[in-house]
Amino acid sequence: MATGTGNTAGGTAGARITEWKAAGSRFALLPLRLFLGVTFVYAAFDKLSDAHYLAGAGDPASFYAQTKAAEDSSPIGWALSPALHAPTFFGLLVAFGELAVGLGTLFGLWGRIAGLGGVLLSATLWLTVSFHTTPYYLGNDLAYLLAWTPLLLAGTPYLSVDGYLAARAARDRARGLAEDAVRRRALLDGGIAAVALGGAGLLSGSLTASFGRDETPAAASGTGATSPVPQAGPSVPAAQVPVGGSATVKDPASGDAVYIVQPAAGQYAGLSSVCTHSGCAVNPPKDGKLYCPCHGSTFDAATGAVITGPAVKPLPAYGVSKNGDRLELGPQKS
Repeated sequence: MATGTGNTAGGTAGARITEWKAAGSRFALLPLRLFLGVTFVYAAFDKLSDAHYLAGAGDPASFYAQTKAAEDSSPIGWALSPALHAPTFFGLLVAFGELAVGLGTLFGLWGRIAGLGGVLLSATLWLTVSFHTTPYYLGNDLAYLLAWTPLLLAGTPYLSVDGYLAARAARDRARGLAEDAVRRRALLDGGIAAVALGGAGLLSGSLTASFGRDETPAAASGTGATSPVPQAGPSVPAAQVPVGGSATVKDPASGDAVYIVQPAAGQYAGLSSVCTHSGCAVNPPKDGKLYCPCHGSTFDAATGAVITGPAVKPLPAYGVSKNGDRLELGPQKS
């Protein structure tokens, strides 16, 4: 008797584990779907509320300036000409495209189409903004491109509008409704849901673009808070800093790396290595520029000024003095 009870309990536990595994398989893509959906919705509203995004050629963080900067080095540079001729239209197209993809993914409406949109957007950004990022794994657009492929292949069949429409279609078939009628009903209701969701997204995005934008972007000449160095700062031999080159020291106050540069003979400066956009480490100066591998911002290697965004603030600058044959890092400039 006890053995039979034990077998029953073991069978119940085994069935429960099997159910958990099946549920885990069904919902395996749900965390990725939520992350990508939320991220693309956030990215869309971030663009639409940013006064720099559609500011035009005079703003290094604008859509136009970033596209122009990518034109010569991108493998699809030949295809960027229309975007440069109509930057406002294409800038809004990218932002609202991200919004549509994000909402479709979150609600699970036409999931494979949303996944295709995510793949196309991420591929475009990878081939323009971050194609030359070294090493490649620091280029986040490539990671997003690969992250979208499972949703492109699998769609959004669970906890979604697509899942609801598929389940209802199965019930319609079971009660004998003709296949053409089942497909028409699913397509019609899916279209109604898409129009409703798209309308809500278009309205919210338009309101954000019209009223949620900060019209006083941060001045490009600001350098942020000071970081005083009360005693003699770190130093390097002057011979280690050729014209156009750099040597690296640390800011004693923050611990951040600082490039001591010589942009012209006898002219020295110190520039923070921390990108002002999202805190990534910028590469050492090359060809008169410092390049951030995370999002493609570039800075002037002589002054730290922004050349191309998305960064809008220059790199913090430090004083550098020559003492004999050594270069000493001074305090951060205000």
